[in-house]
Amino acid sequence: MRPSSKCLNNSIPKADMTGQRTALIMAGGQGLRMGQPMPKQFLLLDGKPVLMHTLTTFATLEPAVRLVLVLPADQIAYWQTLCEQYRFMVPHAIVEGGTCRFDSVRNGLAAVEAEGLVAIHDGVRPLVTSDLIQRCFVGAERHGSAIPVTPLIESLRQLVGDGSQTVDRTAYRLVQTPQTFKAALIKEAYALTDRNDYTDDAAVYEAMGGSVHLVDGERHNVKITEGADLELAAFYLGQRSRPQP
Repeated sequence: MRPSSKCLNNSIPKADMTGQRTALIMAGGQGLRMGQPMPKQFLLLDGKPVLMHTLTTFATLEPAVRLVLVLPADQIAYWQTLCEQYRFMVPHAIVEGGTCRFDSVRNGLAAVEAEGLVAIHDGVRPLVTSDLIQRCFVGAERHGSAIPVTPLIESLRQLVGDGSQTVDRTAYRLVQTPQTFKAALIKEAYALTDRNDYTDDAAVYEAMGGSVHLVDGERHNVKITEGADLELAAFYLGQRSRPQP
């Protein structure tokens, strides 16, 4: 795989985009931690399912992005019913997920052309902005990969035996999505291993020889894993819709 430099960049420089731009929207979680039977990607946020917010943002981009939604087999029919119920008209392909996230991403990548770029995004990050997505596509075009991260704002301690010790938080970053790559490189990375214990796509890419390029993420790009996250997302969404003074 082609190496790339490691750096942070919060600007959105212009770059010549070549080939297809695709977004894999990963929606395989069952939402068990929320204490509700409904998978979290289908919970309502501002009157419509979380997943529809996510897809809509990607659909507004120029140049256009091809959308591929990866869903568990037993949720596809329900999603199609929701699309009819909410008159959701954003064009997207649907790919059946696997037994774990690794297999689901690999299934999704099979539907992606090798020429071009692919952004792999958590379906339950509905507040992702077009600016962040574009920043990731530009970074991946230039460096092979672009992984959005944010600095830690809380103090950090490491557990050591029965005690703990202070950790320098400035040496760490919180990782978000969309994790974006030259499609040929990430497809190759997923084809070279059958391990499914990687925590994210950047880890797969790095383990197979790729160098991870970091870009600035956004603090409001929350991942909905608990009930409090849904409340926070609703608050942020409300702040966005308020007229600016």
